[in-house]
Amino acid sequence: MNTPTEKLQKVLARAGFGSRREMETAITDGRVKVNGQVATLGDRIETRDRVTLDERPVNLRAAEEVPRRVIMYNKPEGELCTRRDPEGRRTVFDRLPRLKGERWIAIGRLDINTSGLLLFTTDGELANRLMHPSTQVEREYAVRVMGGVRQEHVTAMTEGVMLEDGPARFTDVQEFGGEGINTWFHVVILEGRNREVRRLWESQELTVSRLKRVRYGNIFLDKRAKAGEWVELSQEEVDDLAQLAGLSARKVPALTPDEQNRWSRDKNKRRPVNAMRKPKSSRRSQ
Repeated sequence: MNTPTEKLQKVLARAGFGSRREMETAITDGRVKVNGQVATLGDRIETRDRVTLDERPVNLRAAEEVPRRVIMYNKPEGELCTRRDPEGRRTVFDRLPRLKGERWIAIGRLDINTSGLLLFTTDGELANRLMHPSTQVEREYAVRVMGGVRQEHVTAMTEGVMLEDGPARFTDVQEFGGEGINTWFHVVILEGRNREVRRLWESQELTVSRLKRVRYGNIFLDKRAKAGEWVELSQEEVDDLAQLAGLSARKVPALTPDEQNRWSRDKNKRRPVNAMRKPKSSRRSQ
């Protein structure tokens, strides 16, 4: 009977060392060894193999043995979705609770001028599945548009527009009113390409003056997390996300006393932020 094997980058991602793409890069860069030999992309391993990343041992566990945590973060404008910034600007990772032996992996990104819902997980495979275009996960945004929006603009963006990196479209556009030259909309998109929401509106010669993500899949941004704050998702919410990604449920571990103290301290490290105002009306997408 053959011992089951898995792709090396998949096992590393599941263990919480980064997304699958990040682990593929680490393997390509020669930072990963299997049984003392430098690994190559495409290698498959067993749980009994000895694996190191940057010369540090990796604890290999089967999928069902790896705990899964997910937190929801309400990103304010002005923060970068990167771990470190050479210019010393604030990043979304600055506010997150610290982990021991794992690290938070961002499920998607938001540009510096976009606020709202960001999800982080310790499970790289979950992050990979939820970000992959084939999973078709809905992302919903509240958008304030400057200019006269006509029905032909909305029709064009829902039927599809050719951007410089390929066709793009909103699957839903709903108006929520506004004042003067600004109008609020909620839009839904199935991809996470760079500045895609803004570029779709720009294709109609309209300008986005505010942009906030309010939903990712079945997780809505709610009052539990104000701008610049995070909250850990419940077991039910994490299981729903896993189901959406086509993965089996996995237990969310209880915080140890040390983690409770550390996370509490991290949560109290709040700095003033300029939160984006929400539109007067809100909805949960159908």
